[in-house]
Amino acid sequence: MKKIAISFILGLLVSSVSFAQVDRSQFPKAGPAPVIKIGEAETFTLDNGLKVFVVENDKLPRVSFTLVFERDPIMEGDKAGMTGFVGEMLTAGTTNRTKDEFDEEVDFIGASIGASSTSVSGSSLKKHQDKVLDLMTDVLFNPVFPEEELDKLKKQAITALATSKDEPNAISSRLSSAMVYGKDHPYGEVRTEESLKNVTVEDIKQYYETFFKPNIAYLAIVGDMGKAEAEKLVKAHFSEWKQGEVPSYTYPDPAPADQNMVALVDRSSSVQTVINIAHPINLTVGDEDYISSRVLNQVFGGGSSSRLFMNLREDKGYTYGAYSSLSPDKLVGRFSANASVRTEVTDSAVVEFIYEINRLVEEGVTQEELDKAKANLAGSFGRSLESPSTIAGFALNIERYGLPKDYYETYLQKMNELTLDDINKTAKNLINPGKLYITAVGNGTEIKDKLAQFGEVKLYDNMGFPAKEMEAVDADMTSEKVIEAYISAIGGLEKASAIRAAKLEMQAEVMGTQLTIELIHDDANMRFAQKTLVGGNVMQTSVIKDGKGTASVQGQSMDMTDEQLDAAKLGVFFLPELHFVTMGYTLELDGIKDVEGTPAYKVIVTTPLGSTVTNYYEVESGLKIKNENPVSGDTFYSDYEEKSGVLIPMTQTIKSAMIPVPLEAKITNLEINPELTESDFN
Repeated sequence: MKKIAISFILGLLVSSVSFAQVDRSQFPKAGPAPVIKIGEAETFTLDNGLKVFVVENDKLPRVSFTLVFERDPIMEGDKAGMTGFVGEMLTAGTTNRTKDEFDEEVDFIGASIGASSTSVSGSSLKKHQDKVLDLMTDVLFNPVFPEEELDKLKKQAITALATSKDEPNAISSRLSSAMVYGKDHPYGEVRTEESLKNVTVEDIKQYYETFFKPNIAYLAIVGDMGKAEAEKLVKAHFSEWKQGEVPSYTYPDPAPADQNMVALVDRSSSVQTVINIAHPINLTVGDEDYISSRVLNQVFGGGSSSRLFMNLREDKGYTYGAYSSLSPDKLVGRFSANASVRTEVTDSAVVEFIYEINRLVEEGVTQEELDKAKANLAGSFGRSLESPSTIAGFALNIERYGLPKDYYETYLQKMNELTLDDINKTAKNLINPGKLYITAVGNGTEIKDKLAQFGEVKLYDNMGFPAKEMEAVDADMTSEKVIEAYISAIGGLEKASAIRAAKLEMQAEVMGTQLTIELIHDDANMRFAQKTLVGGNVMQTSVIKDGKGTASVQGQSMDMTDEQLDAAKLGVFFLPELHFVTMGYTLELDGIKDVEGTPAYKVIVTTPLGSTVTNYYEVESGLKIKNENPVSGDTFYSDYEEKSGVLIPMTQTIKSAMIPVPLEAKITNLEINPELTESDFN
């Protein structure tokens, strides 16, 4: 029986010198590359084209089966997001088992079965291998794709998309991909609510029937099983699988920028800027530059001792961490460097990024950096060999990328032989400091002008599309006139001022849990009380009265600081716009912005102590449609109804980092000018 033999010598450093003789001021010289003996995966191919790789490991009585489909990336167009549903639809029931029956059988044997648009996998104890293969192939060959499951998945995906629209890192990822690859490339297109809604069961079936073919599939078997046993099992379960013609696709290489370009998503509530600097690269696994690119990236931004980390965090203190990647891909790879930095140092951070990129290309790396990077990567490589799945992955890569059979056995030797000239040549080959896409997600008012020094700043929306061109603000328009138009739109100053107090109850649901929010506004006496109940239990309260504020979370109460009270007062009033002047707030009109496709005046409201919120008032109607608060997140106002002669938004959709999904709260009970007592604020 052939078994994995992994003999990895981690002694990269010469150890013949005694401990007392080591000069700790110098990094020890590297010794010869370690000898690696990697147990080869045994292979065979079925008549239908299915290629099988077997990596035997009898240390544990377990076995796993991973089926991977090697297809070209595809453009999903007006069905973007469709492939994200394929895996869940595959495991949603078969012609032999309902979803519940399938899940029960998997759980009964302690197995796991999973699927995606390019894979099906299963694992279990050795004694259940026949059963897990039966379940796995039932998913593979007999899916029913139930309509109700797709409806549920689409709703979940649309909710997740809504959340990601306000998540800075998700916005940054979409924006950078759009810039690097373009929207007409598989790696640059994005899911939208409309494209998700367009997906049908027939789309899923057509995809499955087109791409789930044995002639583009690899099956990796890892665990307590030899080749002879594997051949018997695989033939029994997969030999009747019919091969078929699978379409291939080609795409033009994304064109690099002619010069450095700056793309900005204006997110006013951000107190940090997410920076990503990237451009496309031609790099695949096995390329001449591939191993040297691993070393190069380790030096530049691969960890806590890299140049980016040491500069932007340790030296400048701009961020908690700054990193980079040189990502290979069969189609097109990407160079990327990123960090989240404080708003006020956004331009300074970009300066340091560009400085380090230029220094890497023009000056190269040092011998000490090269030696450290090799040692770190060699250690990681050695640790990865402890997992048999790594060996299977190596075997798949050798097949998929046409690598030499000894590619991974000689990996550390090839890395150890790399010289400074090799690494510096790779830097020049892969990184172009003059053709960078510099993307930023942050407070545009604070950072837009500062970013202009790096190139023309172009605005994009939170989905990575160019921001809609907004008309210029009339020269005579002011923030005061915007507020006047809002008060007029809701019913006029006389009727609005007649509302001296309000008591309201709002209902919402978060991931199946019922939320009740009770609010009491006493505008005449500047008192406020809020209570949040989850499942009928009080979870949070806050009270502002007599110039003081207290907040309580699950029974733990604390007094608000002056700064917290100052910020909280922005939400005390039922109709806050009526009190901006008396509270001494300053207003700044920051142009007309695109709010989910609606042109709106952007007004920044600042308290005497410097707390801010940003309100957006629809240009056409004058109504307030959005509030951005650095503490509580973004609130969208909709479903205006007339109450006591004044238009009130009956729905508030809240997007915040503190909640996992957008919270849609609807007013279910509203009392205007109720009789209030002291007990309402205790």
